[in-house]
Amino acid sequence: MGTVAAPPRPPIGTLSSSYSSLRFGGKIGVRVRVSARSSASSSATGEEFLPNARRRKIDPTWCGGGFSLGVDLGASRTGLALGKGYSPRPLIVLELTGQKLELRLLDIAEKEEVDEFIIGLPKSHDGKETAQSNKVRSIAGRLAVRAAERGWRVFLQDEHGTSLDALDYMIDMGLKRSARQGKIDAYSAMMVLERYFSMSGLGTELVLPKQLELHEKLRKGPCRDLDF
Repeated sequence: MGTVAAPPRPPIGTLSSSYSSLRFGGKIGVRVRVSARSSASSSATGEEFLPNARRRKIDPTWCGGGFSLGVDLGASRTGLALGKGYSPRPLIVLELTGQKLELRLLDIAEKEEVDEFIIGLPKSHDGKETAQSNKVRSIAGRLAVRAAERGWRVFLQDEHGTSLDALDYMIDMGLKRSARQGKIDAYSAMMVLERYFSMSGLGTELVLPKQLELHEKLRKGPCRDLDF
């Protein structure tokens, strides 16, 4: 496995949803409307937990926030991509599972100055969740607890069609089949980020840990002390 790179590409993909949800331990506790009319005077809950892409859309002068890490979870391979508002790029493909994967994601996030994870959520063509969706939610829930300790947030983003978008993009780049097979997961993660950025964070779902003390850490933002 190794890093992969690609030239900048304009945002693609559209989503019909206009809601950002807060999910507590697998159950939706609060649903926050994120619309084109949202402003800095939004409710405290919505303003505190808006994804970076939405904050930048509301206030173009806002220069806070770190990088976003796109995550395409698979049964044995996980693709990652990195971006900060535009031109995301494929990063790496990890062949890890379970706790080893979660710890590696946190390590990469720290190294790349990431403060939010954008995890692709599998859905069918009609917008319904699949059996794989439950597995992704389970991993996202565990990661959200670890991430919140550092002030980092975890969001779910509809990933329907992103694998095909990634394949088409790689073919257009002239990559041979052997190269595509080793990198497609990272390019799929890039497409998840492109969709997230192109929609300015609309349709994302925040995975919020149940522990109230972690909510406070999320409000404070990333910890600057290396001794977590």
